[in-house]
Amino acid sequence: MIDTPSPNFDERSLPINMLVLHYTGMQDAPSAIDWLANPESKVSAHYVVTEDGQIIRMVDEADRAWHAGRAHWRGITDVNSASIGIEIVNPGHEFGYRPFPEEQMSALIPLVADIVDRHGIPRANVVGHSDVAPARKQDPGELFDWQRLARVRLALPIPQGRLIDPYWSDGAFLLALERFGYDIGDGRAATTAFQRRWRPGTIDGQIDGECRALLFSLLLDRDAGRYR
Repeated sequence: MIDTPSPNFDERSLPINMLVLHYTGMQDAPSAIDWLANPESKVSAHYVVTEDGQIIRMVDEADRAWHAGRAHWRGITDVNSASIGIEIVNPGHEFGYRPFPEEQMSALIPLVADIVDRHGIPRANVVGHSDVAPARKQDPGELFDWQRLARVRLALPIPQGRLIDPYWSDGAFLLALERFGYDIGDGRAATTAFQRRWRPGTIDGQIDGECRALLFSLLLDRDAGRYR
């Protein structure tokens, strides 16, 4: 682990109970790290994971990094105060989005495991930037291997098997999505973010039977206490 301190942090006002994963969305790692360390950028993260698996620590976990911006998750509106932020080097949708290489994922998983274990972060609160800011963000995106994290109980798995469509109206779906944790101020954006995380093969912002069934299954598992 390399220490590259960023001046962009302040004090937390909430206990840590979330982990937010991002992609850098810049053309290369040095550009991203320089930007996160630049006082004029007003952005930062606790860690950066490069494509070759190097981990850079930029803000102490005790401090509030500036990674989430305007965000919301399960009633928390100061996501920065409640979370650890990890930036994963990837050019993103603007500069040539691509899969996350093995070296990067192999470094990320033990880092996430360590953070989650030390802070007692539940799997349901290991989220993407697009989950907490659906109207603004797409990262870490549909190519990120959430299922790999889920297999080692570091994130929730995508529901599989026989799914049941509850036949909610669109309004009822959005209310259920809010209950799950999303900000539904922009319903289409919230639906798109949900699809990007839970149905990455088809991202069209349209509420359909598969979306309803996936969300219904997620809520049933949560209510049954299977999120621990």
